[in-house]
Amino acid sequence: MPLFAHQRLHINSAVTRVLSAGYLRRDRVMSAPCLLPHSICHCIHFLSPELALQHGKVAIVTGGTRGIGYETSRHMASLGAHIIIAGQNELKGVSAVKRICEENREAKDLISVLCIVFKLMVCVCFVFSVEFDQLNLASLQSVRQFVQNIKRRGLPLHILVNNAAVMLVPEGRTEEGFERHFGVNYLGHFLLTLLLLDTLKHSGKRGSCSRVVTLSSSAHGAGEIQLDSLLNRRCYSAHAAYSQSKLALLLFSSHLQQRLDRGGFPVSSCAVDPGMVDTSLYCHLFPTARLAQTAIAHLLFRVHTHTHTQFKQTYNSMHKDSF
Repeated sequence: MPLFAHQRLHINSAVTRVLSAGYLRRDRVMSAPCLLPHSICHCIHFLSPELALQHGKVAIVTGGTRGIGYETSRHMASLGAHIIIAGQNELKGVSAVKRICEENREAKDLISVLCIVFKLMVCVCFVFSVEFDQLNLASLQSVRQFVQNIKRRGLPLHILVNNAAVMLVPEGRTEEGFERHFGVNYLGHFLLTLLLLDTLKHSGKRGSCSRVVTLSSSAHGAGEIQLDSLLNRRCYSAHAAYSQSKLALLLFSSHLQQRLDRGGFPVSSCAVDPGMVDTSLYCHLFPTARLAQTAIAHLLFRVHTHTHTQFKQTYNSMHKDSF
């Protein structure tokens, strides 16, 4: 289903946090031509003035069929990157790929019309590629199979966005018997990142490093790592389980960066808190809590107006702290 305007605009703010996590900066990559005047760039979301074209770059986005993952995939595709959406539901994956392709074609048509109206002679490359590959983060075997499929094709990998997550789900276990929040949010991404690390190292270059961007949450502050609860059944708390998984992701992202620094590898690891975003991730809240969350979210999103200028300012404020 299409997102409401207030949802999409606020998700775009979260996507900015993901994209501005230090990789897609125009001062870092200046390889592809862009001769469009800034006045036209400001009129459309197809090419943000702050983000460099990404032709030749390959990105994997887990959970890219909806919410922040979808918008991140859509935006990077519009910049020319080859996007691999990794998800469990094939129907949703195919639908996401189709929508992204259609939206990028519409953007291309809009630019063509503007060029005709303003009699502009420009040269812009619209090459982009989006595909879907199945990945079940609740199954470590599925993670290994996904990585095998990627490596068998000999593709480089420049960006890995660990975005997929479950939140406040009823008590459940992964195929290997781990608590579901910890298994999906952390263990699946942990294994995925480690198995793809060699590819990321080989794809990165000095001054243009590969990136591992992990979606964190402010909920990590309430988290506490309890190793004995990962396999053994105890009194279950969905909030505690979710917070623990996000804390584990934050610790992993930080430790990975330390190891990469010590090894001198052209790969960076960072964790990004997207903030409060009105997505389907809240679907497991109790009905009354969900109703309250929706009402508060609508109020916040209406008050926090996202014009293009404000969106740009939001990006610039994080752009300076990206490195």
